[in-house]
Amino acid sequence: MRLDLVTVVVSEYDPAIAFFTDVLGFTLVEDSPSLTTDGRPKRWVVVRPPGGGTGLLLARADGERQEAVVGDQVAGRVGFFLRVDDFDATYRRLVEAGVAFVRPPRTDSYGRVAVFLDVVGNRWDLLGPA
Repeated sequence: MRLDLVTVVVSEYDPAIAFFTDVLGFTLVEDSPSLTTDGRPKRWVVVRPPGGGTGLLLARADGERQEAVVGDQVAGRVGFFLRVDDFDATYRRLVEAGVAFVRPPRTDSYGRVAVFLDVVGNRWDLLGPA
């Protein structure tokens, strides 16, 4: 058993795809036409980190309730955790790409960590070895 996908509600597909693929280095594994439950067009968009693992379903907000959670899916908490082998190189690359960090790097008992915002404002931990 494994966790295959986690949904990230986004404002628009293409800026989200660009952020996760061009900035974070994820792979776009699917971008297919689909339909909402009431028959309106949408897209089924999945990105995965290099090497596989749990993917993200990038779901465009549909309606006021979903629009309200864009960028705040976990009520202001860090809700996503990106573990990397080379923390310093990844941190520098993300800063150079314009990623907004809301907490600077620090070393904790579990390793290096810094908090950044994704394309819609969700908080992520960038994690690496101590």
